[in-house]
Amino acid sequence: MPALNTLQVFQALSRSPNARLEHSAELDDGLSAALWSNHHDAQEYEAPGHHTLSCYVAGGTGTFRRDQPGSKGGPGKLCVLPAEHQSAWVINGNIRLAHVYFSPQQFALGCVTLLDREPRALQLRESTFLDDPEQTRRFAQLIRLNWDEPGERLLTSSLAHEMLSHALLNHVGLRQGARFKGGLAAHQRRLLVDYIDSQLEAPLSLGQLAGLCALSEYHFARMFRESFGLPPHQYVLARRLARARHLLRHSALPLGEIALASGFSSASHFTNRFRQALGGSPGAYRQAFAG
Repeated sequence: MPALNTLQVFQALSRSPNARLEHSAELDDGLSAALWSNHHDAQEYEAPGHHTLSCYVAGGTGTFRRDQPGSKGGPGKLCVLPAEHQSAWVINGNIRLAHVYFSPQQFALGCVTLLDREPRALQLRESTFLDDPEQTRRFAQLIRLNWDEPGERLLTSSLAHEMLSHALLNHVGLRQGARFKGGLAAHQRRLLVDYIDSQLEAPLSLGQLAGLCALSEYHFARMFRESFGLPPHQYVLARRLARARHLLRHSALPLGEIALASGFSSASHFTNRFRQALGGSPGAYRQAFAG
């Protein structure tokens, strides 16, 4: 995901003389968070290149969308703002709100791994002033954490992943009238997902995966990216890190064994990749979830 200060929703609030950034963090590949306060403002978002989940932490009873003036915000209200949407907002009074931003690539990865669907066939549904106590509770947990402290930063990342999964399960619908060319067939995607997950501890080559679909490496890589939203090596790395996180939270295996079981050549290689993705070491991650 691009740097936090290049995201359009983040930029728009940053430019406002009335909005104040209280805290922000780039959590891992494709996820970021920010906590804002604002008052007596107007904002417009024009087709951002990222998705935004927003929760009103306090205030907001005078906030409304220009195209929906009869509907007002309030504490605990949620908004789902997809990439490429357009919205204009009026903020009357004071408001405090938390944002979680995630990239189209992370959305695509969730569509494949959580929903088992072609990402291009799905879209995040735009929603305003939702009541969702489960998601609101996650936001409340998130803003209580110190995002700069390594252990709590990892908890923040885990909560953001839970929020994304919740959004995928509850706010995703079919994209109407879309036609796709160049992607993999549904049975090929399912075959690849199952095969990769069953072989994470083993070396995987592009030729090996392309062979499952009877395609050349060149055409396979292009079609894989079309269907999965990211290149094969990034998808495999994401799945290996997901397995590692599961083992760290739910097993007592030594880090070296977890590294090998997740497909990393050594504990040091595993630690470096884990730290790059989540901002902390595997040991710190395990400790953050202990007890």
